Amino acid sequence: MMETFENVAARIILKKGRAKSVNNFHPWVFSGAVERVEGEFEPGDIVRIHSFDDQFQAKGFINPRSKIFARVLSFEDVPIDRDFFRHRIRRALAFREKYLARFSNGYRLINSDADGLSGLIVDRYQHYLVVQISSLGMYRLKSVMIELLKELVAPEGILERSESVSLEDEGLQPVREVLWGTIPDRIQIEEHGVKFWVDVVHGQKTGFFLDQRENRLRVGKLVQPGVELLNCFSYTGGFSVYAALNGARTVSVDISEGALELARENFRLNGLRPEEHEFVVADVFDYLREMSRNFSFIILDPPAFIKKKRHIQKGARGYKDINRLAIQKILPDGLILSCSCSHYMEWDLFQKVLFSAARDAERDVQILGKYSHPADHPIDIYHPESEYLKAFLLRVI
Repeated sequence: MMETFENVAARIILKKGRAKSVNNFHPWVFSGAVERVEGEFEPGDIVRIHSFDDQFQAKGFINPRSKIFARVLSFEDVPIDRDFFRHRIRRALAFREKYLARFSNGYRLINSDADGLSGLIVDRYQHYLVVQISSLGMYRLKSVMIELLKELVAPEGILERSESVSLEDEGLQPVREVLWGTIPDRIQIEEHGVKFWVDVVHGQKTGFFLDQRENRLRVGKLVQPGVELLNCFSYTGGFSVYAALNGARTVSVDISEGALELARENFRLNGLRPEEHEFVVADVFDYLREMSRNFSFIILDPPAFIKKKRHIQKGARGYKDINRLAIQKILPDGLILSCSCSHYMEWDLFQKVLFSAARDAERDVQILGKYSHPADHPIDIYHPESEYLKAFLLRVI
C-alpha cells in the first residue's frame, strides 16, 4: 500500500457561506474563512477541507500561523501520496519540454500554485536545478520533492535558494545550500540563441530573470543599429546583450559592480566587445536625475518596490519617480519598457502610476503593449494573485 502524506484524523471546517472561493478553485484558504479545525494536527500537515455543512471541498497544507491558513493541493478526493506529487512534477516537466526546451535550456520548471504544488518553485539551468520553498507543508516534504526531481529530471546538482519575504509568515528560516550533487560557480544557458552566464549561488532570485525572456527578445527586435539604449537596474545585462546583438549602443546601470562584471562577460560570450558599451555602477534614481545625455530606448526593470500590502503607497511613488525621470529625458519618439515585479502592483494601479508620471513630465505618451509572464511562469486562471510581472511598452512623443 502506497504511503500517504495525509493526516486523516484532522480536517478544516469552513464558516457558513465561506466555501465559495474553494468552489471556484482558488487554492488559498484564508484564516477568516475558517470556523474550526477538528482533530489533532501539526502545522504543515495535509488535511481535508470541508464546508460548514460537512461537504468535502479540497485537501491541502494547514498552517494556522500563516494568513494563508490552508494551501490547496487537490480539489478532488484523491490520495495525496508519492505518486500524486510524481504526477504533478511529471506534468509540469512535460509541458516545459514540449513548448520551451527548444527555445531555452534555462526556464521555470515548477511554478508553485499554478502547477498544483503550492510553495514550490523550481528553476532549471541546463543540467542544474534551483529550488525555492515558501510553504511549511512543502518544507516538510522537501526530501520527497528532491528525490522525485532526481528521478524525473536527473540533474547534476540541486541548490536551494529559499529566501522570500513570505518565509517568516510560514514560520520558516531562509536557506541557501546545495541539497544534492554539485553546483558550479557559474552555469551557461542559452535562450533564443543568446548565451548567458548565471551565478545561481550568489545572484538575484535564482540567478537570472527567467521571467523576462520574451521581453528581452522583444527589445532585441525593436532596436535598430545605432540606437542608444539605457538599461536601468541592468543586473547581468540581459536586455543590453539582446540590444547590442541587434546593433544598439548600450549603457547598463546597476548598483552592483559584480553584476556588471558578469554583464561584461556575457557580452564577450556572445562575441560582443564590452569596451564599445558602457557599464555604470550607480544608483539608478541618481543616475536618471543627473544624466545630461538622452536615449532613444530606456529599460526600467527595478526590483520589487512593493513587497507587502502596506508598502503600496510608498512603492507606487518609487515607480512614478523613475518613470517620470525616464519620460522627461527620453528623446522624441523614444521607447520605454517599464516593468514591475511587485505582486501588489496591479495592472490598473501601474497604468495610473504611468499616467501620473507622464502628466508630471508633460510629455505625450502612448501604450504600445502590455506583457506578463512567459509560458514557463503560468498563471492559474482561478488564482489571479499568482500574476506578478507587468510590463508596459511606452512610446514618448
